[in-house]
Amino acid sequence: MATATRSKAGGKTARQKKTVRTYTSALNYLHAQTDYEQMLRVRYNRDTFSLDRMHLLLKKLGNPHRKLHAVHIAGTKGKGSTATMLASMLQACGHKVGLYTSPHLCDLRERITVNGQMITQAALTRLIGAAEPYIEAMGDDKPTFFEIFTALAFRHFADSEVDIAVVETGLGGRLDSTNVLNPAVCGITSISLDHMQQLGNTLSEIAGEKAGIFKSGVPAVSVHQQPDARRVLKTVARERSTRLMFTGEDIEFSYRVESSRDAGCHARVCLTTPHSQFEHLAVPVLGEHQALNCGLALALLDQLKQQDMDIDDGRAVEGLRAVNLPGRLEMICADPRVVVDGAHNAESVAALIRAIGQHIPYDSMVMVFGCAADKDIEGMMAQIATGADKMIFTRAGTNARAAKPEDLAEVYERHSGRVGQIADNLTDAIRTANSAVSREDIICICGSFYLVGETKQLLR
Repeated sequence: MATATRSKAGGKTARQKKTVRTYTSALNYLHAQTDYEQMLRVRYNRDTFSLDRMHLLLKKLGNPHRKLHAVHIAGTKGKGSTATMLASMLQACGHKVGLYTSPHLCDLRERITVNGQMITQAALTRLIGAAEPYIEAMGDDKPTFFEIFTALAFRHFADSEVDIAVVETGLGGRLDSTNVLNPAVCGITSISLDHMQQLGNTLSEIAGEKAGIFKSGVPAVSVHQQPDARRVLKTVARERSTRLMFTGEDIEFSYRVESSRDAGCHARVCLTTPHSQFEHLAVPVLGEHQALNCGLALALLDQLKQQDMDIDDGRAVEGLRAVNLPGRLEMICADPRVVVDGAHNAESVAALIRAIGQHIPYDSMVMVFGCAADKDIEGMMAQIATGADKMIFTRAGTNARAAKPEDLAEVYERHSGRVGQIADNLTDAIRTANSAVSREDIICICGSFYLVGETKQLLR
């Protein structure tokens, strides 16, 4: 027998039937909501991305975000890496840490973790079931998939009584549903061209959206940025009365790439403040670009320490060593060697190719590539043309926004003068790549986290 709940929204009383009883029904209900992650064209305004709608849903759920001590991280690339490194260090210091990231690779629950453990199916089912009447009562202005999931993450963190929540933005910052937080500190990772249909066609416009997370009196730390982005970040920080610091400028930070017999090629970072001294720490993730993310995580940790959070540098270093980041230059198969990476814009693809050259010896590289149609395909193909020896274009079956492999191949040929192969699906693409490599070659699969997740499931 269906239960009913009476809720009020917008001055109207609604009687709603509950449909969520099992984990499967919970997922079905969640995926039935508007999901901008699966839409190719989305208007970026206060109607489609409504913080008012988010605040209303959170109010119905008891305003859990107001109970959270949080770190809020925005940027174009490196948000998930920075957030994961910071969360691991805080956990090693004895704190109960909530971590909210997106997207996921294989399981939706990867987005919500407490001390490294995904939210259970039972807990997620219970949360969705509790939120369903409030969502339905919002009528024609229902919250989106991401808004609902963000609200549930905050509710789960509050219920779990986490000491701190490390939260990554989804899209932009200013209108992102995570921007209801009043965090202890904000972080800005590297800003580059991505999501241009929503955030703008220039670094200045995109930086303005990322800086939308700045709050009055809340310190913010950024990695080194290109001049246009840096100028906008400083302007918004001044307008918001935000103290903005840059690693390598206001915060003493340096890194170097070195090689040793035991560790191979790897990056080491140094970060020094009046409160912390981290010397020659090995970056736990491959890639020179990860050194910047590691430095930002350390700087955010230092800011929390200055706010009297109990942090032991030695234990934090142990936490850093324990970091595991799936889908970031991850070797998932040894014979043949298969590397996956979620690089999905021109700058991250360039960083990936550079990192592979630094860390993985090979004779030739076969790249399997698929991305969303709204990405900077021209920019990515220009980078790939200089790095891959053979290209196979495909699409992730789980990405409704995926570009046609034929279109990708056409742009690649224009940039490289070479012809790439086309595979209708990832299974065929991997089979083709496998037949083309020898023992000394590598297969690199990249272009989107959807493609990486599907690859991991196929090769599991």
